[in-house]
Amino acid sequence: MVLESLLNPIKAEKKPSLMILFGFLAVSVSILLGLWIFRDHVSLVMVFLTVIACVPIMYSTLRYEEIKDTEMNIKESTLLTEHSKALVAFMFLFLGFVLAFVAFYVFLPNNLVTEVFSIQTNTISNINGNMIASSTGHVSSHVTIFTRIFFNNLKVLMFCLLFSFFYGAGAIFILTWNASVIGAYIGSFIRANIAKYASSVGLFKVGAYFKVIFIGFTKLSFHGIPEIMAYFIGGLAGGIISVAVIRHDFSTKKFEKIILDSADLILISIAILFIAAIIEVFVTPAIF
Repeated sequence: MVLESLLNPIKAEKKPSLMILFGFLAVSVSILLGLWIFRDHVSLVMVFLTVIACVPIMYSTLRYEEIKDTEMNIKESTLLTEHSKALVAFMFLFLGFVLAFVAFYVFLPNNLVTEVFSIQTNTISNINGNMIASSTGHVSSHVTIFTRIFFNNLKVLMFCLLFSFFYGAGAIFILTWNASVIGAYIGSFIRANIAKYASSVGLFKVGAYFKVIFIGFTKLSFHGIPEIMAYFIGGLAGGIISVAVIRHDFSTKKFEKIILDSADLILISIAILFIAAIIEVFVTPAIF
């Protein structure tokens, strides 16, 4: 009750940077509680506890966005701009998640890192194995990888829609899980390269360590930011419909406006995922 009382939708949309702090705090408390109470299952428990902390603010925001659809006389183009405020707040929340997971991965002792991020590490290994098996350096292989990534991302988007529709703010579970995997990936990159720099150039080359951290975050940012944005947009669309059904707005003409608005959001999310897949397959490897 303490964490969820720190923010409300209006404050979150006016000062979205507060969501970074909220996300970081929610993850930090969840990891510490997981280590203390559910140590054998902390890699999953920390995700669930983070979700529990964030569901109230997520649902309140979805409720606020649904009110914009049904009770405010706003044009469709303006309405999408209004929804973008919630999207920005959610993106900052996700950034807070990632920063917290990265911080714990980098600074925890080795034995605790293995416990806290065990399932996330296995997931990363499976993803890397599939990518290596699919990559042969030919154009046809790039098309195959692009197709696989795009349709896999579409599947995740569908999960976000369904979770949001059936559970209101349910998409936050999938996004928190993704944040934990991304945080583990960036954290492992930073940790491994800092160890390499420490042994080769010494501990006093601070600039080298900042370079490692910068590369670790930017490596996934090119395609990761639009992907997560698309998932949040899809979750927003499903959540708005869910709230409307709960409030029985489906029996009114206002529901037609909600469906139209949600359809626009879904189409936008699919287009963003398409662009993100192109960046991931053709742009990111060329840079890094």
